[in-house]
Amino acid sequence: MKPPPQPLAGVFFDLDGTLVDSARDMHDALVALCRERSLETPRFETVRETVSRGARAVLRCAVGNDEEQVDAMLPRFLELYVATGMVNTRAFDGIEDLLATLEARGVRWGVVSNKAAWLVALVMTKLGFDRRATAVVGGDTLAQRKPDPAPVLHACALAGVEPARCVYVGDDPRDILAGRAAGLYTVAAAWGYLDGADPRAWEPDATSPDPHQLAALLGRT
Repeated sequence: MKPPPQPLAGVFFDLDGTLVDSARDMHDALVALCRERSLETPRFETVRETVSRGARAVLRCAVGNDEEQVDAMLPRFLELYVATGMVNTRAFDGIEDLLATLEARGVRWGVVSNKAAWLVALVMTKLGFDRRATAVVGGDTLAQRKPDPAPVLHACALAGVEPARCVYVGDDPRDILAGRAAGLYTVAAAWGYLDGADPRAWEPDATSPDPHQLAALLGRT
């Protein structure tokens, strides 16, 4: 395993499936939508695996690959998602300790997500992370989205850190591709949704089974 950069300047996270567990609220919104449209409701376990790939992927669990229907249902799905109040969204176990350790060391951290920026802001505010993150980049902050490296590089610029001294953590191959292309050390979050994949196949610099072990890995820098 390749060692993390030394000295460590920044750590950036994907949001859903990496920093926070939002699957239950996404599924609740889909259940409500399926009831409205008289559609069969997909199982929670099926939906959970897709959350890291975004709202459209969640909708495909209910309507398959009918992209016209996905596009038509997306605005209402997002309304219902916001209406959940995100009451079941929480940081994964160990994330709070990890963030506190980074902050105590003066390591800057932030979020780079493909989720719409206004939705990212709602989640960050609900969890109190908005006051702590030094950079928050959503899927529509720039013209490019992951796996393009531009959002990751933008986060580094906002935080005022050099990419080569930073780490990017995510639970989807797009995260690893974007982080690697931006010149960051990449960590696959094996605690995330993964969509049934083996994250080692993405060839990250490291794979961590949980945030506690990630903290241990980064603590060596």
